[in-house]
Amino acid sequence: MQDVNKLLDTWIENVTDPQLAAELKAMKDTGDEDAITDAFFQDLEFGTAGLRGTLGAGTNRMNIYTVGRATQGFADYLVKNYENPSVAIARDSRNKGDLFVRVTASILAANGVKSYIYPKISPVPTLSWATRYLHCSGGICMTASHNPAAYNGYKAYGPDGCQITSEAAAAISAAIAETDTFHGVKTTDFEQAAKDGIINWIDDSVLVAYYDAVLTKSVSNLTDKQVAEAPLKLVYTPLNGTGLIPVTTVLERAGMTDITVVPEQANPDGDFPTCPYPNPEIREAMQKGIDMCEQVHPDLLLATDPDADRVGVACKAGDDYQLITGNEMGVMLLDYICKMRAERGEDLTDKVAVTTIVSSAMVDALAAEYGFELRRCLTGFKYIGDIITGLADEGHVERFIFGFEESYGYLTGDHVRDKDAVNASLLICQMAQYYKLQGKNLADAIHDLYEKYGYYHNKTIALAYPGADGHAKMAGIMAALREEAPQEIAGSKVEAVVDYNEGVSGLPKANVLEFDLEGGNKAIVRPSGTEPKIKLYIFAKGEDAAAADALLAKIEEDGRKLLS
Repeated sequence: MQDVNKLLDTWIENVTDPQLAAELKAMKDTGDEDAITDAFFQDLEFGTAGLRGTLGAGTNRMNIYTVGRATQGFADYLVKNYENPSVAIARDSRNKGDLFVRVTASILAANGVKSYIYPKISPVPTLSWATRYLHCSGGICMTASHNPAAYNGYKAYGPDGCQITSEAAAAISAAIAETDTFHGVKTTDFEQAAKDGIINWIDDSVLVAYYDAVLTKSVSNLTDKQVAEAPLKLVYTPLNGTGLIPVTTVLERAGMTDITVVPEQANPDGDFPTCPYPNPEIREAMQKGIDMCEQVHPDLLLATDPDADRVGVACKAGDDYQLITGNEMGVMLLDYICKMRAERGEDLTDKVAVTTIVSSAMVDALAAEYGFELRRCLTGFKYIGDIITGLADEGHVERFIFGFEESYGYLTGDHVRDKDAVNASLLICQMAQYYKLQGKNLADAIHDLYEKYGYYHNKTIALAYPGADGHAKMAGIMAALREEAPQEIAGSKVEAVVDYNEGVSGLPKANVLEFDLEGGNKAIVRPSGTEPKIKLYIFAKGEDAAAADALLAKIEEDGRKLLS
């Protein structure tokens, strides 16, 4: 562990930002060892997801100094590896995002790296788009995805529009490690660099081209007459993030104009006052939208997270609104895409769909039904993006038809190389129109798929381990599970233990353990790469919903004990 008190003194001596200086002084004056330790016990780790952490003063916080040091390391990497390097930059609605963008662009400019900046908040997929569209050497998006308001982050992208590779992350991390936070970072005046043309604003034509690209990814076979017979009525919430303009623009261009936006969550607000955890996976974040649905009675509720790369859906089921899980939506979209392509006479046997090792086993049943190739990769959409890039490099990107991860991330086509809630919103709404013509909603549709393929139920539990002690505890839990794996879980024999840290099926090594249970069920344990949490993924198949849920509950009970 770093010498936290020595670091505190160094920061007090060098920090000029008034807000951060006041925070540091308060730490020193109160002598709050827990606060000092948590702020300085480690440097924010720069990985394939870049940086992410809570806002504040210290090496373990997101602030202009940690962002500056990371940017200097990224600039060193770009200058070393690219001729005339350039970077596209975006931000979502989170606090300090604009400040971090200006700091980043100024440092890049001082290192001779040209930048192209979205002038307004913009979703992650539009950053992936701009990186490739503008032929940049890399991309940066200031976002903490669906984390609570106290967080911000710094996602780094390669020239292919994917999050950076492990090799690039390691090289950048090495450059960061050699950079002194206060004396090793070059910078220049932002306004002057903009006048000199090394800092540039992205104009609206780039966004229009992105919208055009999204609309080309439609797979609907419905005629204008059929669409008119099934007008879609929506409630939509951007959860105070970036989705409002992109999502409504694309939907309206596709003919879906009956959209009621949740007013309390319409405007960008980094404090997220109505949903402290702005994640469309959880009901609390969706509640304002559900309340609006009770008044408007739409066909479905659509919600995008703050950086609009994830989308959640709810629709009426009985007397309540049912949240469609990420696995369920992934299965439904893939089935819908296959149906539409098959209707057009396409051969699906040379097509490729991609999902992750922690996504539903029901996808395997779809692959057997339709004949497409299913590839599984590690958790993180960058790995799905890598597969798309690989197909493009082979000259066969048209083989890719769909990628999804259970945490509400979806993508059709290759216009971007990250999950795209704008693209997914269009596909979900067109799918809803397709089923509406049959007198069904999406809750009915997933029920029909369960009846056809079996009740594959899934659940994800995230257990938190905050602070310096939490980091050590997480490491200890994973070590203990490797040393002595359980013989049975939920009364079922553990038939195999798969340690992805040893490299499995050609996948990169990862700190993930999979416990395969008799009956085809399983539990997977994975520490989060962006939060102090261990995630437990549970998979159970039953003869009906009740049987699958009962088995899920048993596996969860034993899983929680293993992670305590």
